Amino acid sequence: MTQRVVLAYSGGLDTSVCIGWIAEATGAEVIAVAVDVGQGGESLDVIRKRALACGAVEAEVVDAKDEFAQEYCLPAIKANGLYMDRYPLVSALSRPLIVKHLAATARKHGAGTVAHGCTGKGNDQVRFEAGIASLAPDLTCIAPVRDYAMTRDKAIAFAEEKGLPIVTTKKSPYSIDANVFGRAIETGFLEDIWNAPIEDIYDYTQDPAAPREPDEVVVTFERGVPVAVDGNEVTVLQAIQELNERAGAQGVGRIDMVEDRLVGIKSREVYEAPGAIALITAHQELENVTVERELARYKRQVEQRWSELVYDGLWFSPLKRALDGFVEEANAHVSGDIRMTLHGGRAQVTGRRSASSLYDFSLATYDTGDAFDQSLSKGFIEIFGMSGKIAARRDLAQ
Repeated sequence: MTQRVVLAYSGGLDTSVCIGWIAEATGAEVIAVAVDVGQGGESLDVIRKRALACGAVEAEVVDAKDEFAQEYCLPAIKANGLYMDRYPLVSALSRPLIVKHLAATARKHGAGTVAHGCTGKGNDQVRFEAGIASLAPDLTCIAPVRDYAMTRDKAIAFAEEKGLPIVTTKKSPYSIDANVFGRAIETGFLEDIWNAPIEDIYDYTQDPAAPREPDEVVVTFERGVPVAVDGNEVTVLQAIQELNERAGAQGVGRIDMVEDRLVGIKSREVYEAPGAIALITAHQELENVTVERELARYKRQVEQRWSELVYDGLWFSPLKRALDGFVEEANAHVSGDIRMTLHGGRAQVTGRRSASSLYDFSLATYDTGDAFDQSLSKGFIEIFGMSGKIAARRDLAQ
């Protein structure tokens, strides 16, 4: 029986060449899998036909936008998932979803190998292969760019030699990965970390410095889930899409950072994630109103570890699953409305209201009606500071 390889297929030059390259290098039949996570561009049908024209024996296409929003972006919103406190895990969130469909397709077609188009010094190779190891440990993985030295020059020559139906002459100076949760831009002149980004690289966001009227928006959450925008019910996907449009028009969500890659190098990355940043900003503020202090403090530690696990490709790991349970419980009372002004590249919270609020006006006010018994504070401070006071006496006596 002829061996089969399931390839994560984007429709671009590299993965189109991978189809024939893998077939020649291994003698296996190649099945292409394209997953729509809201990246835009060509239709799934066009991509499917191209995969077949490039030599795939089968081509599976999956519209996974709602699945991506509900099962991958939503957990990130609930966890306030920001790697290094800034990056909303745009690319990292899409990889386990693609892995899930690669594994399912391999089972369906009796394939023993999964292939991807990642390089040997990025994070995505780890995300794909660690994910496959967790979901289908019997499958093997190959990466032609990494394993077979498939450089871009060789890919172009191969495509021209085989007459593949793919444009090989025009190349963007940037490497771009996009989905509904955001867009990542790297390489080219951005590799010099002194160079400032130029407006041409952006697509999801407008220039935040351009004059325009501010946009006020109210986002409603139920147990951490965005369920309405300005009072209109939305799905998670629709919430992300609407905030992408509205926050993006105000220049919200631009991130320029040098991040720590899993493989040990530092990499300059530019991101734009207007919907993600607006929703996480709103969710964080609603947590400030509704989550008890000690739980909130501990959750911030969990958020950092959760984000690191997702970034590192360990979405399916036991620790990640356990932390998911904590995050879900911590969101039990995160319900209410957050009002934000979107303007000048910022999502500025201006109002909060919740039936689950822990904010007590009568305790917080300094005006008439103050219900806080200030006489209790003196004894509280005495006891709270006692251990430090005792230690200070010892240290001063030495």
